Amino acid sequence: MADFVLETRNLTKSFGGFKAVSDVSLQVKRGNIHALIGPNGAGKTTCFNLITNFLTPTSGQILLDGRNVTGIGASQIARMGMVRSFQISATFGSMTVLENVRIALQRREVNTFNFWSSERGLDRLNGRAMELLDWVGLADLAQRSASELSYGRRRALEIAATLAQEPSVLLLDEPMAGMGREDIRTIADLIRRISASRTILMVEHNLSVVADLSDRITVLARGQVLAEGVYAEVSKNPDVIDAYMGGQHA
Repeated sequence: MADFVLETRNLTKSFGGFKAVSDVSLQVKRGNIHALIGPNGAGKTTCFNLITNFLTPTSGQILLDGRNVTGIGASQIARMGMVRSFQISATFGSMTVLENVRIALQRREVNTFNFWSSERGLDRLNGRAMELLDWVGLADLAQRSASELSYGRRRALEIAATLAQEPSVLLLDEPMAGMGREDIRTIADLIRRISASRTILMVEHNLSVVADLSDRITVLARGQVLAEGVYAEVSKNPDVIDAYMGGQHA
């Protein structure tokens, strides 16, 4: 039996009489990059919000390492090893690059932020913060304000801060959104390196990125699973071409 680190079973979310997500069952294999794709309004981000318990399902279950985590708080889910990034880069622009990662490390250490810690007291986190920055290619920019970074580098910083929480499962919501070709190549390489030791579930509109990175793909349409498989299979599915790809890819 395959080792699925993350599963959803008949996951459903209704808003009034509208089903945004309907009976979605996912199985994300440990160590894989699993892409969730579909047209706008297909329910992808709603699925992410359900899986990480930013939204409560109307029905269905979410399992992490075989444990039912449905309804468990988002912060507890993160402490259990499943962490997400958001479509809009979330960094503290007034802080330095180093401080952004350091505050993520501080969050990992305790259940609440200790705002009374002295600057010197937090210096103990600098070594690990610099390791993470070096890993994402930002060590030389550690003392720069985060607001000075290009969009792609802010994404890399966000990933470094996310990795500071030591996730085993990483959910990426449109990691390439708004990027130019060079930034896309940089972040794609970073995601590939991350996947060597972690499981990744990502929502992504850039089909070239999906084709290049993904081990498996689930296609959503109108809140339901339309198809699942490797890119070579899914890209040739007539229903998928009609609903999502629009003939863009053979």
